[in-house]
Amino acid sequence: MEENTSNENRKKPLVLWGFISFLVITNSVTFWMYLQEKNKASNEIVVKEQIIVERNNVKDELLQLQKDYENLETNDKALQAEIDAKKEEIAQLLKDAEKHKGDAAIIAKLRKETETLRQIMRGYVRTIDSLGTLNKTLIVQKDNVLKELDNEKGKITSLNKEKDDLKATIQKGSILSCFNITAKGVKFKNGGKKESETNKASRVQKIKVAFSLGENKIAKPGEKTVYVRILTPDGKEMAKNYDDNYRFTFDKSSGYFAGKQSLNYANSEISGVTYCEGKDEFVPGNYVIEISCDGVVIGNTSLHLD
Repeated sequence: MEENTSNENRKKPLVLWGFISFLVITNSVTFWMYLQEKNKASNEIVVKEQIIVERNNVKDELLQLQKDYENLETNDKALQAEIDAKKEEIAQLLKDAEKHKGDAAIIAKLRKETETLRQIMRGYVRTIDSLGTLNKTLIVQKDNVLKELDNEKGKITSLNKEKDDLKATIQKGSILSCFNITAKGVKFKNGGKKESETNKASRVQKIKVAFSLGENKIAKPGEKTVYVRILTPDGKEMAKNYDDNYRFTFDKSSGYFAGKQSLNYANSEISGVTYCEGKDEFVPGNYVIEISCDGVVIGNTSLHLD
C-alpha cells in the first residue's frame, strides 16, 4: 500500500512537468506563428506603401509628360493628329493610375507605357525640329526665288520699256509726212467732164484736196488709204452719209470722212487728189481740212468760201 502511494507521488511531478513542457512548446509555436504573421503583415504594408509610392511617381511622370505633349505644336496635320492621339492615351493612363493604385502589375505596366510615350515624344520633338529647319530653309529659298523673280521682273520691265520706246520711236519715225496740201472749191460742167474752181459757196459742188506723201524708208510699204476729214463752218463733220461706211479712226478717236483715196506707197514721194462732198449744200465760211493715214493725222489746211 505504501509502495503504491509512493509510486503515485513520484508520477505526479512527472505529469506536471510534462504538461508544463507541452504548454511551453505550444506557446512557443503560437508565439512563433504570431511573429511570422506579424512580419508578413508588416511586409505587406511595406509592399503596399512601395506600390503607392511607385504609383505616385508614375502619375507625376504622366502629368509632366502630358504638359510636354501640350507644348508640341506643328503645322503638319498628320503629325498633329498623332500627337493629339497620344494626349488622349496619357489621359487614360492617368485614370488607370488612379483606379488601380494598389495593383503592382498595372502600375508596372503604366511605368512601361510611360517610358514608351516619352521615347515617342522625343521622336516627335526631333521631327518637329527637322520640319522647322526645313521650313526655315524653304522660307529662305522662297525669299531668294522671290528676289530673283523681282530682279527678272525688273529686267523684263526695263526691256519692255526699251522695246516700247523703240517701238514708239519706230512708229513715230514711220509716220508719213504730208505736204503740198491744197484745197479748192470746184464745180463741174459737161456732165462732170470739166471742172472749174470757185470760192462761191452756192456754186461749189465738191472740195478738191490735193496732197503729197513724203519719202520714208522705215514706213511699211503697200497700199495706203488717205482719209480727208472736213469740218464745216458750223463745226459739223462733212460726209455723204453718216454710217459705218464713212466712219474711220484717227489719233485714237473716230469720225466721218468726206473723201478718201488709196495709193500704192513704195517708200518714195507720191501725190494724190480726192474730191470731197457732203450731204448738205455748202455754206459760206471757213472749212477745216485734216488728212489722215495709218490712223494718224498727218496734215491739215483750210478753205474759205464766200
